[in-house]
Amino acid sequence: MKRHKHNLPNFIVLLLSVILLSGCAAPNFSREVVFTTGFSDEDVFRIEDSICSLTEIMVYLVNTQDDYEATFGTDIWEKKTDTGTIEDRLKETVLAKVAQIKAMNLLAKEKDINLTESEISLAEQAADEYYSSLSEADIAAMNNATKEDIAEIYKEQALAEKLYNYIIRDINPEISDDEARTITVEQILLKTYSLDAKGERVDFSESEKKTAYFKARTILSNLNEEKSFEELMSEYNEAEESIISFGKGEMEEVFETAAFNLGKDEVSGIIETSEGYVILKCITTFNRDETEANKIKIVAQRKKDVFGSQYDTFVQSLTKELNQKLWDSITLVEDENVSTSGLMEVYDKYFGT
Repeated sequence: MKRHKHNLPNFIVLLLSVILLSGCAAPNFSREVVFTTGFSDEDVFRIEDSICSLTEIMVYLVNTQDDYEATFGTDIWEKKTDTGTIEDRLKETVLAKVAQIKAMNLLAKEKDINLTESEISLAEQAADEYYSSLSEADIAAMNNATKEDIAEIYKEQALAEKLYNYIIRDINPEISDDEARTITVEQILLKTYSLDAKGERVDFSESEKKTAYFKARTILSNLNEEKSFEELMSEYNEAEESIISFGKGEMEEVFETAAFNLGKDEVSGIIETSEGYVILKCITTFNRDETEANKIKIVAQRKKDVFGSQYDTFVQSLTKELNQKLWDSITLVEDENVSTSGLMEVYDKYFGT
């Protein structure tokens, strides 16, 4: 049973979600207000006294759009999700990312955290490099962004990261081998659902589930007769992966409990999961390389949790306003001459660790 299973639109939505800087909640605009007076026609939103311009949104939007089109093709934007098109989700994710950076800059100001002259210089150098790579079509697509606009984006990104690193500076927990232990198993999954024409899940009827269960019993019986697990797995497994490695907390509880109780080369009984009936064979009870990698993931998550406890409280106190009319008018760029996607690639070249 694979950890995460998605049809194409949902898989893209998952990828879009990693645009967010830290994984913490971004400011939402539940109190949406259409700007009337005192704001430029190109102000997309305001958080307290921090304003996001149309140019800034378009810089992020164009770069993200081209990056995903290079991976999935130009027709992905019309695909539907549960809450609209992929284009809708991309816009929402970019809005959340920029709002998060603005909020983090406000929190940095409150904590008296600022960029050094050296860091400001790096941002300007990065902006110079990125801007020199742009074509006229790229610049026009980004609402005629200037090099100064790019430098400001880089400075805000750098300050947001500096705030994050400041808050988590003392978080370096010791993670034991047992806590991060990663095991590897082979699996035979018999699904108890099908997909309809729209790719949506349709659960089996009780009689269909019984058929699948008796099939699983037959497979287990064959295993007990010393037939090869690998041979039966090749014939019957309906999971996308036959061999998987995972740590604690990554799988469905019933699956994980059964797997972690197996000894090396031991075969489980029939496990009923939300995906179907599973039979497991333990390949290794301790994968050193995967365990060390999992320790890094656990530490990173704990740092995000510590940051989030401060950040989320701060965000709740902020006043947020969205220029709904302008926001609704923003669309993706339809110009084959626009090809820039290197905004964060250049940033990482100068600020990456």
